[in-house]
Amino acid sequence: MDTTASLPDDDQKQQQRATFVLKTVSGDILLSSAQALVHGVAPGDHFNQGLALALRQAYPAMAKDFRHYCQLEHPKPGDVWCWTGADGKRIVNLLTQEEAKSSRSHPGKATTHNVNVALRNLRRVVEDEAFSSLAMPRLATGVGGLAWEEVQALIERHLGDLPIPVYIYTQYQPNVAAVE
Repeated sequence: MDTTASLPDDDQKQQQRATFVLKTVSGDILLSSAQALVHGVAPGDHFNQGLALALRQAYPAMAKDFRHYCQLEHPKPGDVWCWTGADGKRIVNLLTQEEAKSSRSHPGKATTHNVNVALRNLRRVVEDEAFSSLAMPRLATGVGGLAWEEVQALIERHLGDLPIPVYIYTQYQPNVAAVE
């Protein structure tokens, strides 16, 4: 059997994989052309801060559906919940933070364990749903309180070899579309 015949295909796959690396960009993630936007929240989150607030303002039905989902399913940190808007935009909610102790308190901080589990689950969703591209912020580093270096290593570990573009918005610039 001639194994050299498969080499060009293998080389092609390697080159294709190399094309789709994690790419850091600056701009407004809400203007991303990626198929799915990814962000971190807590179970039962009210979407009152940071990117979650901007998403609630852009997609009020998503926040309402998320609250309903939480009441029915009682999700845990590390879970993933996907939502599709009427415009076809997908929002992937990673439960990276601990749930608030009461309805009047703020959600807990994110943990590397929760982020690790959520990213593992995200990868499964990306592969199962055949997403064509993702955009995410510096996950769990704002309201979540984690160090970017820790989270970045987890993102690289779980998503770095996906055969799709993954845009990481490292600097927010309102109303500016990033060069993806």
